[in-house]
Amino acid sequence: MNQGRLWTVVKPTVGLPLLIGGVAVTSLLIHTAVLTHTTWMGAFFQGGSKAKTAMIETQPQTPGAKVLAMATSSN
Repeated sequence: MNQGRLWTVVKPTVGLPLLIGGVAVTSLLIHTAVLTHTTWMGAFFQGGSKAKTAMIETQPQTPGAKVLAMATSSN
């Protein structure tokens, strides 16, 4: 551990809770900022509006392409 000498200055019983608490506070602040400064996050949590998918029908140029398209379109 290359930072092992840090614990000769700061006791682990003080330093580790401060480190973990700092990470937790920073994470909460970032998540709060994302929730309050974006418009899509609330909609995401509520399920949002479902995107409608349109089926695009293509007209095959040759009769053989139509048979192939019909054969490959079935799942």
